[in-house]
Amino acid sequence: MKRALISVYDKTGIIDFAKSLNSMGWEIISTGGTSKKLKEEGIKVQDISELTKFPECFDGRVKTLHPNVEGGILAIRDNEHHLKQMHDLGIEPIDIVVCNLYPFKQTVLKPGVSHEEIIENIDIGGPTMIRAAAKNYRFVTVLTDPADYDRVISELQESGDTSAATKELLAAKVFIHTAHYDALIADYFSKKLNIQSPQTLTLTYEKKQDLRYGENPHQAATFYTAIQGTAGTLTAAVQLHGKELSYNNIGDTDGALETLKEFEEPTVVAAKHANPCGVGSAATIAEAYRKAYEADPVSIYGGIVAANREIDRETAEMMARTFLEVIVAPSYSPEALEILSKKKNIRLLQLEDILTKDEKAHKAKTVLGGLLIQDQDTLLLPEDGLKVVSKRQPTEREMEDLLFAWKVVKHTKSNGIAIAKDKCTTGVGPGQVSRIWALENAIRQGGDRIAGSAMASDAFFPFADCVEAAHKAGITAIIQPGGSVRDQESIEAADKYGIAMIFTGMRHFKH
Repeated sequence: MKRALISVYDKTGIIDFAKSLNSMGWEIISTGGTSKKLKEEGIKVQDISELTKFPECFDGRVKTLHPNVEGGILAIRDNEHHLKQMHDLGIEPIDIVVCNLYPFKQTVLKPGVSHEEIIENIDIGGPTMIRAAAKNYRFVTVLTDPADYDRVISELQESGDTSAATKELLAAKVFIHTAHYDALIADYFSKKLNIQSPQTLTLTYEKKQDLRYGENPHQAATFYTAIQGTAGTLTAAVQLHGKELSYNNIGDTDGALETLKEFEEPTVVAAKHANPCGVGSAATIAEAYRKAYEADPVSIYGGIVAANREIDRETAEMMARTFLEVIVAPSYSPEALEILSKKKNIRLLQLEDILTKDEKAHKAKTVLGGLLIQDQDTLLLPEDGLKVVSKRQPTEREMEDLLFAWKVVKHTKSNGIAIAKDKCTTGVGPGQVSRIWALENAIRQGGDRIAGSAMASDAFFPFADCVEAAHKAGITAIIQPGGSVRDQESIEAADKYGIAMIFTGMRHFKH
């Protein structure tokens, strides 16, 4: 008689599966709560203690860790020596193992959960059984996902056994599942003990969605989400309308969100290729959007817009006049949703905790053959404050514009320049190999609006040429990290032109 061992926490579909096995003459062995559930449904079950001749003990911590179980799973059925040992030891084969694990993820995510409860939800016997079955997949069918029950029953009904291809696929799913499970446990202890840069690193994510393609149509792509710390991130957003997000949509929207989190007052960030192209702050979100749009009405076309307040009717009406790929906001008024939903292709995302920051988060970047991980750049300015290095002190208005521009340039690809006036960007120059080119591009973009603006640079000026170009454009104040061997040349140029210059002592490269 064929035998199946069933021990599941998630009992979805297990009754029908067990009844199907019973109807085909299979013997079922089960444990604890699963055994009780199956018996209540009239399914004939042998308790695990009858098989092991040993009671379940230590509050259920030990049930299946026994040679009669592991031997029945691991014995190689076409090995004469193994078959003889099974006979001599009185071990009978187990042909199917159905097991899903204690809900460690659900437990660790519970608000206020205790360390003791988390520990009790680390499964021991379950991973041992399914790993054993997966190792011996040529002879044992192992199921961890209720979605696979129908496939296995169908094959058993057709041929009396599970196909070799199905057995191997199910074995692969086991090792993916247990690797994920153990990675969650490792992550919990690493965070609890603040273990930094472990000698080996195992990361685990869960699939959010398959994407149509990657950066280009010939590249496959998938979007995965972290298990914890997703509040305020794109993975937690709910799509209310529009086409499926693309790979580039996700990357660009993430860049807009990073910039938006620097601002507390009503602010709109327009982004293109993950760089801010227009940023505006104001008393209302409608006025903030108008500023962001007018900052660069060309680049915003086909871009991403992120707002930190509810999108109201007035704002939606302005947004609807321009082709936008994505809008992300904490909420939308019914009128705004109605207006924007008339545009078929626009993606509308709702992210309630849009300003939430995870100060302990890390940033990861793949390189060929490796992975770079660093702390997230959560600081804006150094603790010891700013240093005015020019003879002229910045005015109160200039200081406000300098800090505004500094928040924007922090999230602009290096070499980056951000120019701002009256809580609105007037020019942004991202991602140039030369800092003067970045500045020239920003000035060209801003045109006549540059005069009277403040400028921020993500790194120091290696030459005085940037100060001279700023003066010609009418920029009156500059904020930059300082630290160049030629700092004095830039300071002297600022004094020559009456420009107020501040050193932060902190750079914000973004590569």
